[in-house]
Amino acid sequence: MLVVKTSFLIALLLLVQPSKQKNILFFGDSLTAGYGLSAEEAFPALLEKELNKNGKAVKVTNGGLSGETSAGGLARIDWLLRKPIDVFVLELGANDALRGLPLDQTRKNLQAIIEKVNEKYPAAKIVLAGMMVPPNMGKQYTEEFKNMYPQLAKKNNATLIPFLLKDVGGIEKLNQADGIHPTAEGHKIIARNLKPVIEKLL
Repeated sequence: MLVVKTSFLIALLLLVQPSKQKNILFFGDSLTAGYGLSAEEAFPALLEKELNKNGKAVKVTNGGLSGETSAGGLARIDWLLRKPIDVFVLELGANDALRGLPLDQTRKNLQAIIEKVNEKYPAAKIVLAGMMVPPNMGKQYTEEFKNMYPQLAKKNNATLIPFLLKDVGGIEKLNQADGIHPTAEGHKIIARNLKPVIEKLL
């Protein structure tokens, strides 16, 4: 009788066990890293808190590196793929554009990063965070850069965030003195905008 009761309790515990933790990797540049802020103020950490608050078992890794280009990201992605990933958010390319690098190379680098993730974790959901560049880069370059993200998202069946800095970019009070990097309040808005997108993928 004791054995039966014990078996029943074990089965019951398995049924009520919390869902398996989901691992999210944000892979990007200074925007993801939270330039000028503490790690806790950057949007990846804020998003982790919000998702866990809503009953999700989520672990977010901030793979942002200030100054990172798509080529630099491709060179270091393998190191960050050592841990399992369920959702991969790619936020790179802005520094390429600011340096006026050829966009065909940026596109190849981003595609190669996505392929590495797919090869290592075929079931991982891919999210591509789109960016925009100032018009002084020239109309053709600006348009090509803007269109690069939806094109890559479509090619790779990835979820597209059209513009990571929606409701933040260009708003003085939500950006630091350089006019490029969001303040802590700006990061809160980014996290709020990303929440429904990521929730759908978990």
